[in-house]
Amino acid sequence: MTMLPQGTSLSPAELRRRLAADEDLMVVDVRSPGEFESVHIRGSYNVPLDLLAEHTHDLAERMQGHVVLICQSGNRAGQACERLQAAGFDTADVLSGGIAAYEAAGGEVVRQGARWAMDRQVRMAAGSLVLLGTLAGQLVHRRWGLMAGAVGAGLAYSAASDSCAMTAVLSRMPWNRAEADPSLASVFQQMPQSSVAI
Repeated sequence: MTMLPQGTSLSPAELRRRLAADEDLMVVDVRSPGEFESVHIRGSYNVPLDLLAEHTHDLAERMQGHVVLICQSGNRAGQACERLQAAGFDTADVLSGGIAAYEAAGGEVVRQGARWAMDRQVRMAAGSLVLLGTLAGQLVHRRWGLMAGAVGAGLAYSAASDSCAMTAVLSRMPWNRAEADPSLASVFQQMPQSSVAI
């Protein structure tokens, strides 16, 4: 199996420098619309990972110049980078540490609302399920204790497969939905036209 080359990992300080020096730098945020709505880098484009995965070739043709991919921690941005590289777009970098590291390094962000980051929501949901399963296993019936084991197995699988079913479920919850999730057409309306076909 051939591994795709990873995009260049870009530090938050380097992204701040590039944003100040290059107003045409395209920043693509692959988090869910709800996460993007709550905090994002001014001027960035929200292209959720599932939308990018479904329309990789169309988006690769539309992107131009250097692109920086960001998410919460760098994981989803890395997946997006691999997909774009497979589609022939090889000038994308991944922000190491994600938007949290960028903000911690003094990068300017736009905040709207007080929605929790997805990784925090996953930790809360997983911890609550483990606690509930453990208590119910002690107080109601021993088999309820299996819930804690199931959550642990799910987290182990999530780490091994570099995916997260709980994130997929939580991103569809009402509190994580933006007023209108971006469509391919709406993303194309926001992005600048590419002058060179890729």
